[in-house]
Amino acid sequence: QVQLVESGGGLAQAGGSLRLSCAASGRPFSNSLMAWYRQAPGKQREMVASITSGGSTGYADSVKGRFTISRDNAKNAVYLQMNSLKPEDTAVYYCYINFPVTWGQGTQVTVSS
Repeated sequence: QVQLVESGGGLAQAGGSLRLSCAASGRPFSNSLMAWYRQAPGKQREMVASITSGGSTGYADSVKGRFTISRDNAKNAVYLQMNSLKPEDTAVYYCYINFPVTWGQGTQVTVSS
């Protein structure tokens, strides 16, 4: 089985930056789609960024131009660079792969105004 462990969350000021990391163990996932989701209290979970095995990326409109997803297959890892943070980015962020379907435990990101 695959285990995903996120790190890098924390508290940031509006306009600041954070970099989230997700490390996988258990099996290689170079052929899987990888993504970051987030969920704020009282809101539905949403995909904020995705990256295919070929390196194609996609972003939610709310984060375009501010967030960048990347992957390092040699390290079995995926990253989310978050710049120009806004208070509305506050949420628990989850790492995800589609095969096998696996979720990380989540990491809290809090952005103060």
